[in-house]
Amino acid sequence: MKLKKINAIIRCEVLEQVERKLQDMGVQGVTVSQVKGFGEYANTYTKDWLVTHARIEIFTDEVQADAIAEAIMETAHTGVSGDGIVAILPVEKLLRIRTKCDDSASG
Repeated sequence: MKLKKINAIIRCEVLEQVERKLQDMGVQGVTVSQVKGFGEYANTYTKDWLVTHARIEIFTDEVQADAIAEAIMETAHTGVSGDGIVAILPVEKLLRIRTKCDDSASG
């Protein structure tokens, strides 16, 4: 099985809706972190320009990666600068600590 990692940086205000959508899709695992940074959109009213967003990380089979990314984009879209980004990355190896198994080796 080939694996992909989805990294999404989205507005904190839409996080609950995105989480709900991912649960409805049957996504098996999600990691969410609060992050600060700036890109296309910078908060020029703060000294460091940083904006708080939520980062979602998902490891998934490559077959599901595009559908998950599209669901995040549809749910998180407001059409305003600062909506965020979604990246799909290849995963070379995924090791489970509990079982000491290489989940990326099958397939």
